[in-house]
Amino acid sequence: MHLGRVIGTVVATEKTPNLDGIRFLIVQPLTRDEKPDGRPVIAADGLATAGPGELVYFVGSREAAQAMPEPFVPVDHAIVGIVDQLHVEPLPAKKRNRKK
Repeated sequence: MHLGRVIGTVVATEKTPNLDGIRFLIVQPLTRDEKPDGRPVIAADGLATAGPGELVYFVGSREAAQAMPEPFVPVDHAIVGIVDQLHVEPLPAKKRNRKK
């Protein structure tokens, strides 16, 4: 699972039939400190409740397809939860030094 923030929406007039009614959102992946981490992705909103500005967690690859109401649809990313609260513990000293 990955942490991300919804930064926009996508309108698709043509979709595969199993994706009818599924919204697509633009999600900016984030680090554990809520800093941007890479390029934004398009994620299917299987919850149908996320919106711009919300902090979400999402999955990719096969897990994304399985997270949809109709499993095994052609999606690369799917929003699977909305974050209500985030508490991040500091990394242990060993792990902090490894990133240098």
